[in-house]
Order: sequence, then structure tokens, then C-alpha cells
Amino acid sequence: MRNTARWAATLGLTATAVCGPLAGASLASPATAPASLHAPSALVLTVGHGESAATAAPVRAVTLTCTPTASGTHPDAASACAELRGAGGDLDALTADSGVLCTREYAPVVVTVDGVWQGRHVSYERTFANECVKNAGSASVFTF
Repeated sequence: MRNTARWAATLGLTATAVCGPLAGASLASPATAPASLHAPSALVLTVGHGESAATAAPVRAVTLTCTPTASGTHPDAASACAELRGAGGDLDALTADSGVLCTREYAPVVVTVDGVWQGRHVSYERTFANECVKNAGSASVFTF
């Protein structure tokens, strides 16, 4: 039951983040058309305690929109968008901060990312050993 509620919330947030900005654009006249014709980049990021998204108890969810400007409920949307652009949108390319020391405690934390990055569908899941390792896994994308 919890997984159904989690996925319903994720899909609702994804639809709002992706389709919300597009709804206004579809009604715009040529004189009020958006200045940017870039492909949409809108993501929903979730974090939960557990080894996989299927079994994790969700804790937080944030939205991140990077086009045309950085926005959303992510606490540092501008930095997160800049970091994603620097990695070419490849979430696996985000590198850990080598200066961070974390305990070897195993308290798995799973992060999911769903949405659209520069017009491409994104569905990503990554499990970290603990919260400290998650926060060190990127400069700002996974820090929420």
C-alpha cells in the first residue's frame, strides 16, 4: 500500500513539474510565446530509508526545474541545475566529494529521480550506504 501511495505522489509531482509549465505555453499567443525553446528539464527527486525504492519508506520529495530557469522545491535549485548541466544530465557521473569523511554505518538510503532532462525521460535509482554518503555523492543534487 505504501508503494502505491509513493508512486502516486511521485507521478503527481512529476506531472505537475513537467506539464505545469507546458500548460501555460500551449495557450500563449505568438506575441507571448516563451522566450526559450529549450527542451524541458523538470525532475522529481525522492529519498527514502531502505535498500530499494520498492521497499523504502519515503521521507522527502522535491521538484527541480532547470529550464528555462532553475526553480522548484529543491533547497538549492540553481546549484543542482548547474551540477546536472556540468555532468551532461548523467546522474551516474555525479562524483562524491573526496574531502568528506563518513562513518561505515550501514543505514541504506535510496534516491530516485523521475522526470524529463532536456527532453529525455529520466528514471533513476541509487542506494547509498547512509545519509552522509548520499550527501557527499554530489555537491548539491542529492542534498535535500
